[in-house]
Amino acid sequence: MKGKMTAAVKTKPAFGSIELQQVEVPKPKDDEVIVKMKIASICGTDMHIYEWDDWSKGRIKTPLIQGHEWAAEVVEIGKSCRFSKVGDYVSGEGHIACGHCYQCRSGNAHVCRNVTILGIDRPGSFSEYMAVPETNIIKNAKDLPLEYATIQDPFGNAVYTVFNGDVPGKDVAIFGLGPIGLMAVALCKAIGAKQVIAIGHKNKYRAALAKKLGADKVIVSSEEDPVAAVMAATDNQGVDEVLEMSGSEKALNQAVDVVREAGNIQLLGIFPKPVNYNINKLITKGARMHGIHGRRMYQDWYRMQGLFKNKNLNLMPAVTHRFPLSKINEAMELMRKGDCGKVVLIP
Repeated sequence: MKGKMTAAVKTKPAFGSIELQQVEVPKPKDDEVIVKMKIASICGTDMHIYEWDDWSKGRIKTPLIQGHEWAAEVVEIGKSCRFSKVGDYVSGEGHIACGHCYQCRSGNAHVCRNVTILGIDRPGSFSEYMAVPETNIIKNAKDLPLEYATIQDPFGNAVYTVFNGDVPGKDVAIFGLGPIGLMAVALCKAIGAKQVIAIGHKNKYRAALAKKLGADKVIVSSEEDPVAAVMAATDNQGVDEVLEMSGSEKALNQAVDVVREAGNIQLLGIFPKPVNYNINKLITKGARMHGIHGRRMYQDWYRMQGLFKNKNLNLMPAVTHRFPLSKINEAMELMRKGDCGKVVLIP
């Protein structure tokens, strides 16, 4: 393919600075395919880049086409690709693992030491076309809704977090009601959690979404003590599983308080600075804490394919807003405000 395409480009190292530009359509390397974007969605990482926080200043080089959550159609294939066909309906893993480090060769490519990431280290999905290694492609079922196809990257985080513990038949507390936390609410209910307690800080919009997605109890921690509320809801026993998705030091301490003896805490939230918590309480409870990063490659992708066939799983309410790519700055500002779930872009 030759010619120009429209892309949303982070043009300079500053707040905002996303402009629609005409850029060259990418050419595939031998092991890559070119996909024509059908839909993309905005990640919290994209918001960090938009706001140009300290992490972005140390990691991102501009100009950059952002975006790593997407669904598309294969339109061109590199000459050494073997499994893709023009016309395939696909999504893909955003982490491009090296395949050679100890982690990759021992079944832990999701924590590859040499990882590069779509939309962070190389051009991403906020464009009409994108180049992606064939090894990262996942073929979608023909009837998979576009809204589901584009959120598999973040939903995979929720899948890893939930299935790393023991949720069916158990009491679960979820701290943090961003899009991944909201998807975790729906997933826990779909696989048979006894009780799902969703805890947000102050955002009423997302608290209402959590209820819509199946939470048995929703706590707004700025108005109610979450520890007291969780203990009351569990006959003062605490919960079997805590999913910490907020990245809040205060929430981490509350998680340690509400997990029951021999329970589990799964940590997905990223903390902006080092945290202090009462580790002695964790030890004397005999509880476990596990760090979660990304999605297991590719176990969680195949698990998602099965979960999408579960009629009890309804993630659609988590996708709350749709914008054309030309209005990406409006979409980013909505996300900054927080009165939304998952926001998608239509190139």
